[in-house]
Amino acid sequence: MRNDIKEETWLNAAQCAKRVGLTVRALRVYEQTGLIHPRRSGKNWRLYGASEIARLNEILTLKRLGFTLQHIARLLGGQPVDLDRMLDMQNLGLQEQLARTQQSLAIVDALRAKTAAGDLLSVDELLKLAKDTNMTDTLSEAVAWRRWEQARPRKEKKIDAALCAQYAGYYALDDIAYVITHRDGRLFTRLSRQPELEIFPEDVDRFFYKAVQAQITFIRKQRGDVTGLVLHQHGYDHDAPRIEWERGVALEEALADRIRQNQPVENGRTLLRLVIEDLCGEPDYTLMTPALAELAREQSETNGPFLKSMGMLRDMTFKKVTKEGWDLYDVSFDNGHLYWSFVLNGGGKFSGLFYRKPPED
Repeated sequence: MRNDIKEETWLNAAQCAKRVGLTVRALRVYEQTGLIHPRRSGKNWRLYGASEIARLNEILTLKRLGFTLQHIARLLGGQPVDLDRMLDMQNLGLQEQLARTQQSLAIVDALRAKTAAGDLLSVDELLKLAKDTNMTDTLSEAVAWRRWEQARPRKEKKIDAALCAQYAGYYALDDIAYVITHRDGRLFTRLSRQPELEIFPEDVDRFFYKAVQAQITFIRKQRGDVTGLVLHQHGYDHDAPRIEWERGVALEEALADRIRQNQPVENGRTLLRLVIEDLCGEPDYTLMTPALAELAREQSETNGPFLKSMGMLRDMTFKKVTKEGWDLYDVSFDNGHLYWSFVLNGGGKFSGLFYRKPPED
């Protein structure tokens, strides 16, 4: 956590409100709810410095994302100002806004070119224009809310160690086994073929990782049996129902066999070619899971121009199934080649996708 703030200038309430774009009354409300704690001068005037103004930035960012003051107070209560987290959220919001604006401009330019050529616009095209240029994109806002919540600091809480046995077992995250293990009153998790990570209790049925910004909520039936879990990560909630031990073992063995036999996923080559060609032109995010699609949108400003600079896709050579179960291809373009790795979910959508330069490069 970083807090790179220099205390140089102090403002009174009226000055602070004017320069931040608030009212003095709003400052009082934020103070009454415990969100800010202005200092006092010798004459008991409230003073606002860089730390208070940084906290106001956090508050305003969360308000723009739709949080209530009560929710903001719960998120920020007792926590120091985290400039890095606040700036990251601002950056994500602006990048998403920029991507949406660029998409809307592309639609408008295409329709203008069509009308300039003397063609009539169809009802479908006009409906698409109206929807796109007026959308509020509540999905992106919801993702931003969850990212903020998932990034906040967590405090470990002691719970009954006997509960750990209730959580242990196999869960199905898409078609991948998600394994919960308990040892000596501690809980550990892993995905098939991936390292084990410890999770820590925030409360009964609620745990968090220290190694990554992610949390787990265990789901119970009314009678108390644990029936599944929800993984909270990257602004999304991923449901994983509990499965029988035999099915969990079968999922792990099936993945191990595919890796051992170096067997690519069925239709993987065709899907990879399709998604690469789309990313080089107009991305089709329906090929991806919502979480991956959101990440691809955020990175489109960088990835799009780079992939276009590679030229036409020429050839694809399957290399191997990695030890984690990802298919790896060597993809040749007019202007070089890249290694692409991917994994598909149970519905045939890309849930993981990345490229890198080959080792010899």
